[in-house]
Amino acid sequence: MNIIETTADLLARARHNHEPVAAGTTFLSDALSAYAVQEAVAARFGWYGDAPACHWKSGGPSREAVLTHAPLPPDGVWSSPAEAGEWPFQMRGIEAEIALRLACDVKPVMASELDFNQAGKLVDAMCVSIEIVDSRWVEGLDAPALAKLSDLQSHGALVLGEWTPFRPQDWGQQSCLVQIGGQPLVERCGTHPMNDPLFVLPAWLRHATRHGRSIPAGTVVTTGTWVGILSAAAGDHVHVSFEGIGQASVQL
Repeated sequence: MNIIETTADLLARARHNHEPVAAGTTFLSDALSAYAVQEAVAARFGWYGDAPACHWKSGGPSREAVLTHAPLPPDGVWSSPAEAGEWPFQMRGIEAEIALRLACDVKPVMASELDFNQAGKLVDAMCVSIEIVDSRWVEGLDAPALAKLSDLQSHGALVLGEWTPFRPQDWGQQSCLVQIGGQPLVERCGTHPMNDPLFVLPAWLRHATRHGRSIPAGTVVTTGTWVGILSAAAGDHVHVSFEGIGQASVQL
């Protein structure tokens, strides 16, 4: 059994048993191997069938960094206001984000030629989103980078607010408020790591179409956190709002 199959087995076991496993024995060599693990785990659980994934996450710490991407399991994508119920989280990190929705099908050739200045033409709507960060690794966020990438870049669940038509924004002045249970209110302004959520689109679409398959209109990508990762606990109510765009909430 090769390292891709071994890592996929570990992650599939952790998901099936709702118990994290140690990442210390995973020695993935590169991002291509981590993405192959993502695909292998998805195939074992039948998350997408023969269709492409409908929801993705994409992002990175800066424009200079190599962006990473992950297709998201459909059962863990919820409309706001959401109830997490008995969803088996090991941890509950909160990221406040903006999700974007494609207005049209994107073919591989179109993705290969896309640049940042054209990206907005492919988007018809945006919404506030809450990503709940989780890990199938015992090491959690301290797991090796490629182990985290193979685990859908530490994805737990995604909450989507109400869609609003996409329009140009002064993202540098965009305010974001996050309330987690009884914790102090968190407020940020202009703190997207790439200064514009659209920045992820070219790299994400090239990744999503890399096997020669088009990505259909209506596909959603969430684009990176404005607040880092905030800690929440079972029982907390989480509310996120972006002025002029909307809000989203989830009861953990």
